[in-house]
Amino acid sequence: MIQKQLIKIRRQLHQIPEIGLEEVKTQQFLLRIISSIEKDFIEVKTWQTGILVFVHGTAPTKTIGWRADIDGLPITEEVVSDFQSIHVGSMHACGHDFHMTIGLGLLEQLTMNQPKNNYLFLFQPAEENEAGGMLMYEAGAFGSWLPDEFYGLHVNPDLPVGKITTKVGTLFAATCEVQVTLTGKGGHAAFPQASNDMIIAGMSFVQQAQTIVSRNVNPIEGAVVTFGTFNAGTATNVIAGKATISGTIRTLTDAMNQLTQIRIREIGAGIAKSFNCEVAVSLEQKGYLPVINDQQTTENFMSYMENEPDVLFEVAEVAMTGEDFGYLLSKVPGTMFWLGVDSPYGLHSAKFDPKEEAIPFAVTHISKFLKSLDK
Repeated sequence: MIQKQLIKIRRQLHQIPEIGLEEVKTQQFLLRIISSIEKDFIEVKTWQTGILVFVHGTAPTKTIGWRADIDGLPITEEVVSDFQSIHVGSMHACGHDFHMTIGLGLLEQLTMNQPKNNYLFLFQPAEENEAGGMLMYEAGAFGSWLPDEFYGLHVNPDLPVGKITTKVGTLFAATCEVQVTLTGKGGHAAFPQASNDMIIAGMSFVQQAQTIVSRNVNPIEGAVVTFGTFNAGTATNVIAGKATISGTIRTLTDAMNQLTQIRIREIGAGIAKSFNCEVAVSLEQKGYLPVINDQQTTENFMSYMENEPDVLFEVAEVAMTGEDFGYLLSKVPGTMFWLGVDSPYGLHSAKFDPKEEAIPFAVTHISKFLKSLDK
């Protein structure tokens, strides 16, 4: 595909963002493009809204995997353009339209001639909300197509076009979503002694939870506990009998994630006893394990990109970003890396506006890397 075709595909995908496991239009669009790459050594199958494309090699000794996630986010786009989202309330604010377009470009490049080894191209649903990679793996969607090594990228708005970064070991954090419901006894504001105020109990829970990082986590390791919502109360003169709180945990190791979850539950039990109320704590990690890059595949990738003309390569720092590719990398060795797209606004912003010239750049250099593995 030439640059114009890649940009056109990206813009068409950008207009139809869909939430995880609802990517019906997206799947149909991708299947149309994939079917246009007519080769008798390509086999395609679907799983719910996901797509697996298997490229049969002439004399395979391994299967090399490439993953692109396909879902959007429930964000109303504020970037005005001729190709802005036509799905009101949804947007490709995490760059998955870039990921898909690059994946299609790589598929075309890798199948111009039949390779020696097998290749699997995974167009994966539900990265943002349901850990689609885990769902597909646990459902047996890969079957005999499971790769021997897996690769994937994520766009980075803070890096210029032309820059690629990654590192051996942990690149992204494990995440866990927290939902807390506190139930007491509401009543009249003038008679607090007859009620059980869940705003006060909820405030105490949030404050105590902040001590997990400062007093339970090794300062060298680091972790994040953030609460993004706190809902309670109905009127100025009514003591709230119920409060709901939600947030997220980010840690760099599974062990630290488990420790943080244990402390959240212990604090919830302590609040229940202290305030004579009920506290229900729900913790959902799903498949959002830390993204841990395999040493061998990553060192090979880093060495290649360091010597690739026109690529600005740097060793990345660990980020508290969550990514369900971590689940797949816990099953298959592989590498994830950052691709610079130079946006003035960050990931998950309604004004996220990545530079499209990063797409042909990525297809050119990553396809060369993937071909170098065909030995």
